[in-house]
Amino acid sequence: MPYEVHIAPGESPQEPTTEDLGSADHGWPLWEVFIRARRGLSHVHAGSIHAPDAEMAVESARDVYTRRSEGVSIWVVPSALIVAADPDDADILFDSDKPYRHPTFYEIPDEVGHM
Repeated sequence: MPYEVHIAPGESPQEPTTEDLGSADHGWPLWEVFIRARRGLSHVHAGSIHAPDAEMAVESARDVYTRRSEGVSIWVVPSALIVAADPDDADILFDSDKPYRHPTFYEIPDEVGHM
């Protein structure tokens, strides 16, 4: 069952429970793991793990995906909370009919060099 957030005005969001997030056969939700290799770089999806809560998910992600100290930061996100666009909507989402995004028609003077 997908997780839905319902927050009344004036309330603060609460961390979802295992029941909210769905579970694997052993009762633990699936978490997506993102690792940042070093400062200044972006977090990159490393894989998935099952864990009972966020704290254990971070610890498990550290043990599984950073065995050789290859990371400086770990993010874990419940898989049930990730929303993805439909691949069939790619034409609408990534409309390439916007020439101003790629101004290849401008002439750059030689003095400018690389931009």
